[in-house]
Amino acid sequence: MSDAHIDNLRRRVDQDPASIAFAQLAEELRRAGRYQEAVDTCRAGLRIHPDYLSARVTLGRALLELDRLDEARDELEQVANQVPQNQPARRGLAEIDRRRGASDATMLSVAQPPADEGAEGRLLRTVTALEQWIEAIHVARTHVRP
Repeated sequence: MSDAHIDNLRRRVDQDPASIAFAQLAEELRRAGRYQEAVDTCRAGLRIHPDYLSARVTLGRALLELDRLDEARDELEQVANQVPQNQPARRGLAEIDRRRGASDATMLSVAQPPADEGAEGRLLRTVTALEQWIEAIHVARTHVRP
């Protein structure tokens, strides 16, 4: 997004600090590579809206980009514990494990949501786990550091 869009969101949040627009602002900051600003924005908004799970995912993802893995894990685990099917939280947890040298099998088990009953649920879990594993590989290849 453009800086103008970020500035408009910031004005909105400044005018109404209790607005949930903080989450959108933080996500746009994160996408723009302004990770510390995203962290600060999330933390300020989460003081007012502590149960806003998508903001916790944004916070976790920004912390992950800052390589603050323990803090990122805390945020993402809160989300995954409350909503086990939350894919961004599970992908973030798998990425943390990857950065810490976990095996592919460990990453796959972290990325995989809890079991649903029945064949359809098992198939869905398998497809989801494979998608997340592929995403983790893609992220790993795009985040190779010199």
